Amino acid sequence: MNMTHWFKVILLYLLPHHSLSRIVQWNARCRHFPLRKSITRWFIRHYNVDMSEALEPDPEAYPDFNSFFTRALRPEARPIVQNVGHICCPADSTISKIGDIQGMQIFQAKGHTYSLVDLLGGSEERAQPFAGGRFATTYLSPGDYRRVHMPLSGQLVETVYIPGRLFSVAPDYTESVPRLFARNERVACVFQTEVGLMAVVLVGAIFVGSIETVWAGEITRLKVRISR
Repeated sequence: MNMTHWFKVILLYLLPHHSLSRIVQWNARCRHFPLRKSITRWFIRHYNVDMSEALEPDPEAYPDFNSFFTRALRPEARPIVQNVGHICCPADSTISKIGDIQGMQIFQAKGHTYSLVDLLGGSEERAQPFAGGRFATTYLSPGDYRRVHMPLSGQLVETVYIPGRLFSVAPDYTESVPRLFARNERVACVFQTEVGLMAVVLVGAIFVGSIETVWAGEITRLKVRISR
C-alpha cells in the first residue's frame, strides 16, 4: 500500500459519512437538479453501464438520478438458475470472498476477520445457527445493477437494522479498515429455507447509505429494529 492510499484511508475515517451521504441522497432524488442529465450520461460512460439491459433503456426517462441508479432490468437480462441444489448469486456483483465461517469469525481480507455476532447485530442467539457454516461476500461496483434478490426461496424470519459508519466497501478499503462489514450501517435479513436458516446482510457504504426492502420500505437510522 502506498502513501496515497493510506492518506485516503485516514481521510475516510475523518469524513462525516452520514452527513455527506444525506447531501448526495437529497441531490440524487431531486427532480430539478440542474446537472442531473449530464451526471447520468457521464456515469453511464465512466462505468460502462449497458442500458440495453434496463427495463427503461432511455437515461433521460428517469425522473431523478436515484431512479436511474436503482433501475430495474428486463426479466430476461438475468436468467435464474433452476437446478436443484444450486444457489443464485443475490446481486449483479463480484464475489470478493467465499469460504467457511471459522467458528464465529468471517474472513474479510488478508490479516482481517470480523465477528459473525457483530455482523448480525450483537446477538449470539441469532448468530449461533450460522457458526461453522459458509459465507460469500459480494461487491457491487457503482455501475452495477443495484437491486438484491433472494439466492433461494425462503420465508422471512427477522429483519434487523444495525447502525454504524459508512466506510467505502471498495476492495482496497476492505484490506485497510478492520472489521469493515461489522462496522458499517447494515440490515440483516434472516430467512428460513429448505436447507436451513440463511442470512442476507445488506451493507451500506458512503454515498449509498439508503437501504430498502420490499417488505419494510426504506430502512433509516431512526428505525432501530423491524421484525416480522
